[in-house]
Amino acid sequence: MNRLSNNQISTLCMELALMLHAGISADDGLHLILEDESAASDRAVVEYLSKAVDDGTPLTRAMADTGAFPAYVTGLVGVGFRTGRLEEALNALSRYYDDRARLESQVRSALLYPALLLLLMLVVVVVLLAKVLPVFDQVFRSLGGAMTGVAGGLLRAGLWLDGVLPVMCVLLALAALVLAAFAVSDSFRDRCLRIWRARHAVKGVTGKLTSARMAQALSMGLRSGLPMEESLDLAGSLMEDIPAAQKRCQDCRAKLDGGAPLADALKETGAFPPVYCRMLALGVRSGSADTVMEEIARRLSDEGEAGLQEQVGRVEPVLTIAGSLLVGVILLSAMLPLLNILSAVG
Repeated sequence: MNRLSNNQISTLCMELALMLHAGISADDGLHLILEDESAASDRAVVEYLSKAVDDGTPLTRAMADTGAFPAYVTGLVGVGFRTGRLEEALNALSRYYDDRARLESQVRSALLYPALLLLLMLVVVVVLLAKVLPVFDQVFRSLGGAMTGVAGGLLRAGLWLDGVLPVMCVLLALAALVLAAFAVSDSFRDRCLRIWRARHAVKGVTGKLTSARMAQALSMGLRSGLPMEESLDLAGSLMEDIPAAQKRCQDCRAKLDGGAPLADALKETGAFPPVYCRMLALGVRSGSADTVMEEIARRLSDEGEAGLQEQVGRVEPVLTIAGSLLVGVILLSAMLPLLNILSAVG
């Protein structure tokens, strides 16, 4: 089965949590959800889960067998089953994937327009260099002059572009298709983001979002009554798609085994910023480590989202200014020599 989108995962987890809160078992809840499900992709997943649970398969195993859920979902659902906090785990997953869906939508809408603007700017520049500047050159030659300096260099570039224009058109079309696929296809976007996370998951804004995900897993483990060591193992297993983050969890576990406090282990491995490690140290002393960890997850997530929106917000004005300057330079380099010739003739 195809991987469910963040919105679909959030909705299904919320519906299951509501059923459990109302005292309805997971298998009966799946039957009720199946009766109201109309989307083909969602219905196939729920139908499989319902049949598997009826046959005695645990919900966690059934979810994993579908291949439609990330390891983060099946892992937390498994912890919820083991500790009797399934409803709480499902609610946490619903909030987490709802936030991810909202962030993904904001990034997609914020990047799509600047990307299209860039493509249009490239088309304008290519047309100016390949088609308009040669016309100016013919005008100069008819007046007894020639394009030199910047204009001459741009003309030569334009003549070269004119020769490779079919290739340029194909490349621009491919770029447009990639952008459209990224905006529309959840599976393609997920693969692209997975490659990005594998290389940049512990740096900058993406690093904060990764740390937030790790903190949420630790919070869930601690709240479920798991020891700190097992909570770190849980967090590592739920982040198998981010090798660098998984290694941090393993390093933290090694430091815990060596007698280091959890806050110190997280600080030394760079998993959390020092200020949040101090908060966690106070939470451990006061017996509220799970609550503090959840607050750390929320703050890191908010910081990551704010930083991402800030970076995306810079893209559009930069592209607009750069494209406008480039078009202006091309036009001025062609117009100024022409004006000089016309003034000399007059």
